[in-house]
Amino acid sequence: MIISPQLIEEHGLNPREYATIIGILGREPTLTELGIFSVMWSEHCSYKNSKPLLRTFPTEGPHILQGPGENAGIADFNERFAIVFKMESHNHPSALEPYQGAATGVGGILRDIFTMGARPIALLDSLRFGDPGNARTRHIISGVVEGIADYGNAVGVPTVGGECYFSSAYEGNPLVNVMCVGIIEKDKITRAVASGAGNLVVYYGNSTGRDGIHGATFASTELSEESEQKRSAVQVGDPFTEKKIIEATLELIATNAVVALQDMGAAGLTCSTAEMAGRGGMGIRVNLDLVPQRAENLTAYEIMLSESQERMLAICEPRKLDLMKSILAKWDLDAHVLGELDDTGLMRVEHQGKIVAEIPADKISENSPVYQRDKRWPDYMDALPDARTELLEMVMSARCEWLDFLASPNICSKRWIYEQYDHMVQTQTTTPPGDNAAVLRIHDSPHSLAMTADGNGLYCYLDPYEGGKLAVAEAARNVACAGARPLAITNCLNFGNPLKPEIFHQLSEAVRGIGEACRTFGTPVTGGNVSLYNENPDGAIWPTPVIGMIGRVSAPAKPLKAGFARPGLDIIHVGPPADHLGGSEYLHWKTGKAHGPCPSCNLSRERALIDFLVEACEAGLLASAHDCGVGGLAVTLTECVLNGADEIGADISIARRQIPASCSMDRADYFGKES
Repeated sequence: MIISPQLIEEHGLNPREYATIIGILGREPTLTELGIFSVMWSEHCSYKNSKPLLRTFPTEGPHILQGPGENAGIADFNERFAIVFKMESHNHPSALEPYQGAATGVGGILRDIFTMGARPIALLDSLRFGDPGNARTRHIISGVVEGIADYGNAVGVPTVGGECYFSSAYEGNPLVNVMCVGIIEKDKITRAVASGAGNLVVYYGNSTGRDGIHGATFASTELSEESEQKRSAVQVGDPFTEKKIIEATLELIATNAVVALQDMGAAGLTCSTAEMAGRGGMGIRVNLDLVPQRAENLTAYEIMLSESQERMLAICEPRKLDLMKSILAKWDLDAHVLGELDDTGLMRVEHQGKIVAEIPADKISENSPVYQRDKRWPDYMDALPDARTELLEMVMSARCEWLDFLASPNICSKRWIYEQYDHMVQTQTTTPPGDNAAVLRIHDSPHSLAMTADGNGLYCYLDPYEGGKLAVAEAARNVACAGARPLAITNCLNFGNPLKPEIFHQLSEAVRGIGEACRTFGTPVTGGNVSLYNENPDGAIWPTPVIGMIGRVSAPAKPLKAGFARPGLDIIHVGPPADHLGGSEYLHWKTGKAHGPCPSCNLSRERALIDFLVEACEAGLLASAHDCGVGGLAVTLTECVLNGADEIGADISIARRQIPASCSMDRADYFGKES
């Protein structure tokens, strides 16, 4: 087949990249090789536009056992256990097929966790949708929530927290970010690094079909009217097979039956073979005739690029193949030996007696192109209305419309979403959805694990740098209000087209803010996901970095909740008062416009607040705690009452009396008593 300029463009490759491919191969690529380079060098797999920025993140710390570069990050928890966690996005698939897009997003992030040898114990989802008054948006919402619920509930992993936000900025391009948390004994950690010439390459799980072909490339382009024709790039999930794979995989790891493991996620068989071989400096040979197939006449191109779900690839020593087969058979799964490792450093793919691909494995997995894009200050930031000089009369009338504001989509309870999720399966959840952070009691440990997923696209739209800092600070406040010391983060960076200088400015500034906050809080970035090209025909989404954070409630301290605990307790506001309504949800709700300036984030104050909350919890001084988030202090106080003990109220006088603060905070104000 002739590789034409049009075909190269259709594969998302530019002329310079194609010239690099010819240089690597020393010849024109085959169609299968072109497809392999296309998916592996897509933004979704290679991070070619974001890698220079991601390298600025702090990724190491005394409690970090695994940072970026593996299926998931790992943080030390106690003498025996570690926490494995990661966040991924499934935005574009959810825009076209909301149910399957969201469901397979859950399935994919689960595999990232148990492939490391960890048992998944919790899911969290961070969702963004357009105007809920729009019929198409309501269809997307319904499908996404149902997909998350059906997959998580069926596979037996609790969905314990998350967030949901609505804005016309996400019209037609929803954000579906899913975080998974798992637990592992520290001597059982397994990595996706192939080793041992002569070791076998073994496939297990579902058979391969035509669903999901070029899914990674699809996720690395803007949505358009033509995107409706790409529904085949959306995968189809099977949670019941996933459950069998979870149990089989954990048993394979526990019995040392495998050397390395990787799931066939983005880019399918291509990614799993190339990455495992590339990381280990190995060569790998596979015969596609041995791949189980559920569609007729699949080409080598289709088999290599299919993203059919619930499939795994393992490296197994020949002497342990029978053990592996017996464990898989126990879980009604079959082992399919596709080939073996060698020491050539090449990925060789055979189909119907012909070599259809022969590529240096590390050139497609570890040495993809990297770009430093141009950036430019967005013009819109100079034209934002200023909340400090406008709307004063409107703000004075806010009291009479308070109940309407409480009923607005972004302020009202999200119970209608999270009640569709099973949050109690596995019986470790002690603080369910709807609180500061989800808290799980870890079996065989005296400590509890807190986790949250947070982001604020409005803040980042107003000021990406401050918004990036605030995203981390909000997540840290949430886990600290549960009494937990923040440990580490994962993230999902949802932005528009990085080739546009204004968008790259947003991305680079948000990354700078996130990095500074993580260094201040001592919470390294252990990995995550970059989701770019989130645009619809009307423009880019708000820049939306979502932070997934874990923290530990150290025994003998008990986790805190947000609701007022009992009558007679003092209500204290800790920290400086707000001095303007810039970035407030109220003004956005009232006017439909984003008003600046973005609230500033003083990281030293934020760190002092975190230290105060954790130390006060450990000293037994706090009965409850709640952070001031979307909706400000008024919504925070309302939530404390509504989530508190039965028939409890509060007698509040704003800033009635200032009291000394021993934690170096700027202020501590006495508001009144719970009644």
